[in-house]
Amino acid sequence: MGNSGHRRPHLKALASVPALESMMAEQLRILLVDDNVAVLHYVLQLLPSDCELVGTLSDSKLVVQQVPVLRPDLIILDITMGEVNGFDVARQLRVAHCSSKIVFLTVHQEFEFIQAAFDAGAAGYVFKSRLRNDLPAAINAVRNGKIFLSADNGSFGAGAGRP
Repeated sequence: MGNSGHRRPHLKALASVPALESMMAEQLRILLVDDNVAVLHYVLQLLPSDCELVGTLSDSKLVVQQVPVLRPDLIILDITMGEVNGFDVARQLRVAHCSSKIVFLTVHQEFEFIQAAFDAGAAGYVFKSRLRNDLPAAINAVRNGKIFLSADNGSFGAGAGRP
């Protein structure tokens, strides 16, 4: 009798919050949002194999309406996009009681942007210049209930997930 397709009952009991239950499942459901199609394609290559891509969006105005349909555990979200920036999207999602975690993906390394991201409810902040190394680490940190901040040559610490 193998474990194929069966969850252990005690895990289900511990996972009374839907988002937590989903994150404890084998695949983390991810929504990618960036208005740069080349970045979307690159990020797709970096996603761990135990992640399920539930959608990609290049228009930030669509995020709030698509999240209830797609039900992502994690939203990887660009900050600077068209009419509605990533911070505004994150705030709208919080007002709508969205339980998805957010990792911002950005070129902005200034402290004010980092602070604004975490004020908006971010679980992670990844510099696009460090995408290859930091995005998988950020996904892992968020999956384990930690926050993540990209390192900038030591300026912001080691870049490891923090509790």
